[in-house]
Amino acid sequence: MHALITQEHVDTFQCDGVVLIRGLFKDHVHTIRAGIERNMSDPGPYAAENLKKGEGGRFFDDYCNWTRIPEFEEVIHTSPAAEIAADLMKSNRVQVFHDHVLVKEPGTSKPTPWHQDGPYYFVDGVQNVSFWSPVDAVKGASLRCVAGSHAWEKPVLPTRWLAETSFFPNEDDYMPVPDPDAEGMDIKEWEMEPGDAVAFNYGTLHGARGNTTETRRRAFSLRLVGDDARYIERPGPTSPPFPGHGMQPGDLLREDWFPVIFQR
Repeated sequence: MHALITQEHVDTFQCDGVVLIRGLFKDHVHTIRAGIERNMSDPGPYAAENLKKGEGGRFFDDYCNWTRIPEFEEVIHTSPAAEIAADLMKSNRVQVFHDHVLVKEPGTSKPTPWHQDGPYYFVDGVQNVSFWSPVDAVKGASLRCVAGSHAWEKPVLPTRWLAETSFFPNEDDYMPVPDPDAEGMDIKEWEMEPGDAVAFNYGTLHGARGNTTETRRRAFSLRLVGDDARYIERPGPTSPPFPGHGMQPGDLLREDWFPVIFQR
């Protein structure tokens, strides 16, 4: 097991679907910051501005850029994230799924809506992990995860963040998006230093507070999968879509697009 974590981290991740890893990217903060600035100055085809007209601030996000942004590729291959992912997932190997940048500029009061990542993806399996790591100090907390939600029997309805409509036509297959605060759910959130990371399962319900501070809140997410990850077909284009992937239901994720970055 990697020196940054203990068995307690693994047990908590398995039980709650979320755990805090202090210092996961602490040696890579400057590199990630440089990558985010490169990404924002040269957005990819999936870049989005997530505010409606009249909403203050700026909420930028973009994903699937690691193959064209060298800073992100460096972090993926040189940080301890892959080995720690294997430990948390109890997996023998780790593949890259995708990267994700989220930036809330000062005065952006809009929260990130409650959602699970898994329903948007074409990945089936329980061995997966997303690392959310701020490169600015997070005070008053930000990312919020509902402990145990990765084990719910029914997934939460995936919606479009701006339109607030269902992402897929089969709404009956999902449970409505809950209100964890009103329903008294066990919400985990932490104050964090640059390079700390929250590790959470793709099935973990999560959201994030707005940024009402006077400082930027930039975060880098890295999404990884393990041994049991298989392609699953959804009733429409997924997010990310990865057009032309050519996989069939039940296939392992193709290694030329989703490379193995750690192997026991």
